[in-house]
Amino acid sequence: MPRKKPFSNKQKKKQLQVKRERKRGDTGSGPSSRNASVERGGERQSDTSDSETTDIRRINQQPFSRESRFDPNRFRLHFEKESKEEVEKRKKLAMEKLLQPVSDKELEVSIDDIYPSEKGLGFPRRPPWNYEMTRENLLRKEEKSFREYLDDLLSRNPPGSLSHFEHNLETWRQFWRVLEMSDVILLIVDIRHPVLQFPPGLYHHITGDLQKRVVLVLNKADLCPPPQVIAWKHYMTSQFPHLHIVCFTSHPGQPYSTVLQKKRVRRKADLSHAGGIDILKACQEITAGRVDLSSWEQKIHRDAVAERLEGERADEGAESVLVEHQCDSAMEMSSPSQELYKDGVLTLGCIGFPNVGKSSIINSLVGRKVVSVSRTPGHTKYFQTYYLTPTVKLCDCPGLVFPSLVNKQLQILAGIYPVSQLQEPYSSVGYLCERTPFLSVLKLKHPSLLENEAKHSNKGSEELDWTAWHVCECKMNHSDTKRLM
Repeated sequence: MPRKKPFSNKQKKKQLQVKRERKRGDTGSGPSSRNASVERGGERQSDTSDSETTDIRRINQQPFSRESRFDPNRFRLHFEKESKEEVEKRKKLAMEKLLQPVSDKELEVSIDDIYPSEKGLGFPRRPPWNYEMTRENLLRKEEKSFREYLDDLLSRNPPGSLSHFEHNLETWRQFWRVLEMSDVILLIVDIRHPVLQFPPGLYHHITGDLQKRVVLVLNKADLCPPPQVIAWKHYMTSQFPHLHIVCFTSHPGQPYSTVLQKKRVRRKADLSHAGGIDILKACQEITAGRVDLSSWEQKIHRDAVAERLEGERADEGAESVLVEHQCDSAMEMSSPSQELYKDGVLTLGCIGFPNVGKSSIINSLVGRKVVSVSRTPGHTKYFQTYYLTPTVKLCDCPGLVFPSLVNKQLQILAGIYPVSQLQEPYSSVGYLCERTPFLSVLKLKHPSLLENEAKHSNKGSEELDWTAWHVCECKMNHSDTKRLM
């Protein structure tokens, strides 16, 4: 048998690229034909390479198929692109700036610090419309309104002051539809930093302009100690007295390591229905008997019993769930003043930032996996609805990043910005090290100690000056050493 020739990753990547272009029906190959094939509706859909000439960075781009009417590129994340000069400046700063511990006073952050009202940090609203408008006129009106919103926002704030936020109009359109068609809004946040993901302008718009109720779901409660959970509930209640607050976790009473281990071993996720009771009680209080939620309560108890009986409920024996994939016509025909609890059905809209666990909560409420879950922000691309019971409907919305003044490094550490698209990790690492005892956790040796042990024999790593560059280099060398051992 002849010996195989070496096949590099670069060759494999090029082979897959040619295969995708052939599948799309492109006659040519290379970047020119690829760029020509993804032009749609007069808008050029470029990739995330450094050669991109626009000022918007497009994340999670998917190959576009001409045979399918659905274009996955339409819902990819759009963030402002940083220039090469800014990236190089941060790299240089990471090599020179010494890490200094941040005081407890500097760690205190309020909602007003992240979303100051005087900065005009709202969110784009859907312009007024009616059924007499044509589809083309409605789309043009939305585009004009969105463009005016961006121009006003950027004129009020200097360049670089705003954090990463969503620039994709298609994603905002889905968000508008979810707000219009939902009776109760489930605003889902990560309990480890809820003020980062709770825009006050959104709350006031839902409760004031739309006259609807909001249930704040503090997700991932198992990752925080109970005193911290109580403190966050007290803080949010003091800021928003009429807000319904619910703590939720998909893995109650289990340490984080045990949860990860079970995820690797079990074929399907270990779903919990403990938080569903609290959400049900909040919805019962809001609806005040106008919707029959007894079927939902029976389902929660039935699923809890089946979960305790290990292995008795197989996947094929689970209840069927009606899934509605929303098309463009369905998204555009939602009424701007929709009747609440129409036909006796309660519609719950699940909204929130990327990576807060919206899909996991929907899976837990349904009792089985109906939504794909990923650690990558922006995994959910388009909204769809699920009938939990004949009188309760869930509506899943893609994660949206609202404009704010939060530090971009904190956004990255919180999982809002995809790590795979990060151009330099040093500033984020430095931000984290200044707020944690990184030396005792990572157990690193300073590079100067490794280079000249005799010169610094009387000093420890704690006494030497550290930079973010040192931490990254030492961690990488430490990982390589462990791999060789």
